Amino acid sequence: MTIASERLDGVVAKTRWRLIPFMLALYILAFLDRSNIGFAKQAYQLDTGLSNEAFALGAGIFFAAYAFLGAPANLMMKKVGARKWIGFTTLVWGVLSAAMAFADTEWKFLVVRTLLGAAEAGFFPGMIYLTSQWFPSKVRASIMGLFYMGAPLALTLGSPLSGALLEMHGFAGFPGWFWMFLIEGALAILAGFYTFAYLDNRPEEARFLTAEERAILVAELAKEDTRKTASRLIDGLKDPRVWHLSIIYMIIQIAVYGLIFFLPTQVAALIGTTVGFKASLVAAVPWVVALFGTYYIPRYSDKTGERRLIAAATLAAAGLGIGISALSGPTVAIIALCVAAAGFIAVQPVFWTMPTGILSGTALAAGIGFVNMFGAFGGFFAPIIRVKAETMFANQSAGLLTLAAIALVGAVAILMLNHRRAAQPAATSELAH
Repeated sequence: MTIASERLDGVVAKTRWRLIPFMLALYILAFLDRSNIGFAKQAYQLDTGLSNEAFALGAGIFFAAYAFLGAPANLMMKKVGARKWIGFTTLVWGVLSAAMAFADTEWKFLVVRTLLGAAEAGFFPGMIYLTSQWFPSKVRASIMGLFYMGAPLALTLGSPLSGALLEMHGFAGFPGWFWMFLIEGALAILAGFYTFAYLDNRPEEARFLTAEERAILVAELAKEDTRKTASRLIDGLKDPRVWHLSIIYMIIQIAVYGLIFFLPTQVAALIGTTVGFKASLVAAVPWVVALFGTYYIPRYSDKTGERRLIAAATLAAAGLGIGISALSGPTVAIIALCVAAAGFIAVQPVFWTMPTGILSGTALAAGIGFVNMFGAFGGFFAPIIRVKAETMFANQSAGLLTLAAIALVGAVAILMLNHRRAAQPAATSELAH
């Protein structure tokens, strides 16, 4: 290892310690605020008279506005800076998440979920873009893996937290779901204010790095940008690989949200209880396992340089896991759900090395939003697909088996990604792996 390489590794490590815990905390809050409706499902529907169809629509409609605003939001972040944009986005989504406490009719539920999706549209693609602006490609999968641990952490910590808050039913005359939405939304509001003071816009402005460290990091990132094939907005949208990746990401999100929105009630049914603190603790087990998968699989991908095969195998394992959970008794089903949860979360940081490996500049900002838009379509259709399959076949297992089949199709789609020519520089061949 050269002195220059050692210096770069030191700067990356310092940057990782500064940014990743912060980004992870925000993602935990974001994921919790978009998915906590799954914990409230039974009590919320009982109190408000919401039908299963209306619940599925509301769970998915979050992604309708979220889908179309991701690319414009990333372009806005590129213009105004990460600190202002991420801080503002977090504040707004926190207010709207807390407003779910007052959504006691169907139309209020649908309106607030739509607005929450619009507010969160700028967050996740913004985080992906932020990662590409601060970390070299050789460590990006493991960095994204650390960031993606926010999802299982949200569901691991959020399961007992949400379950405990639901137990507050009747406190001050309000139902438990009222307190869950209000308190978890308030946490995001506080995080938004903190963002304005903590986050730096870009490496050139990093207050936690010395002038020499800033120069080392900026030079490495600039060198990588010169190797990428698309930098203009139109380049990203015209590239067939970006469309292929968008379809894959949509498939991943259909499978993952079809699991997430219904996991608490599925686990409760397996152990013969209702959704509360006990069921929430058991529902947290798959997400604990997912933490390990999300840490180790992307690191292995960075170590080997393999992207495509690892992503395909991980998604296929997740699909098989969710399918087996539909056909098994409680113990085997929960083990299978652990495999599914680990696979669905761990495949995503490996996936995101692909678009960030071929795009740069404005094309990258918009391209991430474009791919994420298709993922949002997947999140919208996920609960609808699952409920429709269960209704059509009059079988609770049909929804899970449908999600399993969709995940396996996604694994095949990843395998169909074109190999890049071996003569191209390794740094530009993310899709070859």
